Amino acid sequence: METQELTHYKSLVAKLPLLKKEIGKVIVGQQEAIQEVLIALLAGGHCLLEGVPGLAKTLMVKTMADALDMRFKRIQFTPDLMPGDIAGTEILEEDHETGRKFFKFNHGPIFANVVLADEINRTPPKTQAALLEAMQEYKITYGGTDYLLPRPFLIIATQNPIEQAGTYPLPEAQLDRFLLYIKLSYPSEQEELDVLKSTTGTARPELQTVLTDQDIADLQHLTRQVHISDDLISFINKLVRSTRPESSTSSFVKQRCDWGAGPRAGQALVLCAKARSVLHGRFSVIPEDIHTLAYPILRHRIALNFRAEAESITTDDVIRELLK
Repeated sequence: METQELTHYKSLVAKLPLLKKEIGKVIVGQQEAIQEVLIALLAGGHCLLEGVPGLAKTLMVKTMADALDMRFKRIQFTPDLMPGDIAGTEILEEDHETGRKFFKFNHGPIFANVVLADEINRTPPKTQAALLEAMQEYKITYGGTDYLLPRPFLIIATQNPIEQAGTYPLPEAQLDRFLLYIKLSYPSEQEELDVLKSTTGTARPELQTVLTDQDIADLQHLTRQVHISDDLISFINKLVRSTRPESSTSSFVKQRCDWGAGPRAGQALVLCAKARSVLHGRFSVIPEDIHTLAYPILRHRIALNFRAEAESITTDDVIRELLK
């Protein structure tokens, strides 16, 4: 890496703590979730946020987009939402000079840098699939024509874990498309007290733009250049393979899991570990990066059997057992 290029990257990395500080002006607490969303952004993947209502999921994503000077769109998923409501549709227009009529593609809300898919489990599989195709291909195909999505491109989907009536849970194969599965917890007593004080008055914090979309693209390029040792890659490979009952040496996994994570999980863990290193101002992955990110990366890629459910075992319990 040339000196000028290295200086540029170091200046961008130095702005990442400022980005977290700007988000912290609006969002009280939830530091772990904010960090994981930023890791997904640096790694170039998408994430699923799960939390009960009122934990500022939507506000968190909107605040991050504002601090990044990136185009933000929110899609409220409902049972009657159609794929065209996400991707866009063709409309009939008329050329006023010639009088000729023609079809023009009208871009949907998916054409943004940061897209919030609010309550994704409220819409049927047909509409969910339209979103997941965009996540994977980074383009929309309509009428035989490809329309490229803007880059960088990040989808953050949210779902409510407590209300299951009238919902369509994402199939396991589609869950695998999400780089991270982030669970939001209730704030601490002090954090909740700070929320009550800061959100019930007239003061509204002003956010400063910290990074541009080009800066994020450069940081994504840097993330892939971060060093990771062969030993750590080997550890990641063993960890992922140990989640599969047929190849695992863990009796805990063999007795409680139907199937485990695929190769995509290993790729995600390597990339996200690199992204966490960048976020902490390092250019080399350490074991802590892997141990911390094993949970949001693997928890939605492991299927438990009836015995595990009867024992109230979660996928986080399985991951914790394997990391021992």
